[in-house]
Amino acid sequence: MTALVRSRALRGRLREREPLAPHTSWRVGGAADRYYEPADRDDLLAFLARLAPTEPLLWLGLGSNLLVRDGGWRGSVIALHGTLDALRREGDTTLYAEAGVHCARLAKFAERARLAGLGFMAGIPGTVGGALAMNAGAWGGETWPAVLAAEAAYRDGSSAWLQPSAFTIGYRQVVPPANFAGFLGARFAVTPDDGSHAHATRESLVRRKATQPVGRPSAGSTFRNPPGDHAARLIESCGLKGARAGGAAVSAQHANFIITEPGATAADVETLIERIRSTVLQRTGVELVAEVRIVGERR
Repeated sequence: MTALVRSRALRGRLREREPLAPHTSWRVGGAADRYYEPADRDDLLAFLARLAPTEPLLWLGLGSNLLVRDGGWRGSVIALHGTLDALRREGDTTLYAEAGVHCARLAKFAERARLAGLGFMAGIPGTVGGALAMNAGAWGGETWPAVLAAEAAYRDGSSAWLQPSAFTIGYRQVVPPANFAGFLGARFAVTPDDGSHAHATRESLVRRKATQPVGRPSAGSTFRNPPGDHAARLIESCGLKGARAGGAAVSAQHANFIITEPGATAADVETLIERIRSTVLQRTGVELVAEVRIVGERR
């Protein structure tokens, strides 16, 4: 575990009352009390060390799996995308990526190096940190089976490399150890590509464009797939494609995606999420669980 960095001067950028809508893929939500863009991993740890132990803390990558309510976030946000963006090869079978690296960038990097095992990550519309935090997946692949070790940050400003066994990992959920604050990065296992995976990344991107409302404001899949079924099939079977609440609507292309229009509010999205959940439960007996994280205060 690294030594504390409380004595170091901060080098990042701190803003107060920062609107979070421009930083989330739904483009809705209120402001954060404090919004910090660290200069690098050491600066991030220094910022953590200065926070009160009880300070509400939100880690933000691309904001692609997040709904911030209209009243905003009463605490601090750490913005990683564009900051923790180191990506490199470590030996023949390992890649290292910091938490702010876009998952698609990691997949493309591996493909260019003729390494297999991470092509599915091109279908994840977020960063490595977010993928680690929720065990994100696409096209049958999941993040954590590819993880050799993850670097954790703690609230006291220290950090440590942890094995996957330090976390409780399930379908779209990861329970961290005590005092954990967030992910700084991870090492991923890859294998030399024998040619059979040469176009996995490209195929994943093409498939995503063909089946999902790429280019429209959304947060990816809204609900987890229930055991043995698909949330999109259940939602569509209830006639909810195209359903609306204010400026939010169920995508006509993929029923498990909610898209937003100019003027939409986080309340519109949350209202539609609850309408979908309750309708599917009433008509099918299946209770859908939200995959997106809902945070902040209602207005």
